[in-house]
Amino acid sequence: MIHQMNLHNEPFMLIKSKTKTVEMRLDDERRKDLKIGDIICFTNRDTLETMNVEITNLYRFKSFEELYKNFSKIEIGYKENEKANPKDMELYYTKEQQQTYGVVAIRIKLL
Repeated sequence: MIHQMNLHNEPFMLIKSKTKTVEMRLDDERRKDLKIGDIICFTNRDTLETMNVEITNLYRFKSFEELYKNFSKIEIGYKENEKANPKDMELYYTKEQQQTYGVVAIRIKLL
């Protein structure tokens, strides 16, 4: 199955360079259909460039705080000199949404 997702330019480029290997999302109704082996077609919100990745694993957590404890900051999209802070994800998803749905870490491989 092929899933469509949008990304801001920075995470898009990190995935394209094979630096970011885990995409983080709210585990809402759209993400419940994700399965290992499925393809995600990411579209860059700024340039409309697309790229395909394969889902190699899925990890579900109650919150981004829990998720962040299980992955290195590099693989989830931070640079070496940046501090990884799960509160950063509140720009996209409220605490209430996280409590309602939980979150998913999607291990990906660039195709």
